[in-house]
Amino acid sequence: MIIPSQSILSVENVVVEYGARDRGFKALKGVSLDVGHGECTGVVGESGSGKSTLGRAILGLAPVAQGKIRFDGQDITHLTGRARRELSRSIQVVFQDPYGSLNPALTVGDILTEPLTVAGESRLSARHKVAEMIERVNLPGSVIDRLPSEFSGGQRQRIAIARALVRRPKLVVCDEPVSALDLTTQSTVIDLFIELQREIGLSYLFVSHDLGVVRRICHRVAVMQRGEIVEVGEADQITRKPRHPYSERLLLASPVADPHIQAKRREAWLSLRKSDNASAE
Repeated sequence: MIIPSQSILSVENVVVEYGARDRGFKALKGVSLDVGHGECTGVVGESGSGKSTLGRAILGLAPVAQGKIRFDGQDITHLTGRARRELSRSIQVVFQDPYGSLNPALTVGDILTEPLTVAGESRLSARHKVAEMIERVNLPGSVIDRLPSEFSGGQRQRIAIARALVRRPKLVVCDEPVSALDLTTQSTVIDLFIELQREIGLSYLFVSHDLGVVRRICHRVAVMQRGEIVEVGEADQITRKPRHPYSERLLLASPVADPHIQAKRREAWLSLRKSDNASAE
């Protein structure tokens, strides 16, 4: 377990509620989690488990009713306005849909340059950094003058990653960043995340519904169900021998390229469903 003093991000008993307190819905129910310096921590769960809400709370996009979120020792739970904007230099995000997160009216060069010029850098300096980052994400320099609509899903996600990293953040919240991609493109983008982490020393909070994906990139994994963390452990342990039944179901549901393994997982998953139904009766 990561010691708090070694953590770049610390989430402590965070509760997120929507609606009136007496009739509202708790999306997070006292969630605690740490991300270490240079570590990739995965948060895994089905739709509605609260994993994306946790990412949004860290980014200041979901209201925290209780608990604290600390980044580099600073309480960022309720930052707003200028303080939150300044924090974006250190915390960035890569969303699931790269096209939806990229302004279709701007060229790639303008999309990547804007965060730097807004922060006060000269356009010449910003263009130099953008060219360097485009090379780091393995795209040709010619993309600068093209629009997002001219690229494939995998290429657009590389552009989104470049935009997130161009300001050299310390932490990147990755919200289902490969779920919209095919398996081959997923693998390429994950390799890119791993390579950039080694080169730059990034920390990631990697949100996903797929245990197979987090196995490749994450050091530790937290499994979420109905707004709570039900299991936390080393990625290898969680993705090979999960202790919680819900974690086991997620593992069986994760897609693999080998059709024989996929068939065995499907059979095991159906067996568990039958067992659940029999218990319910």
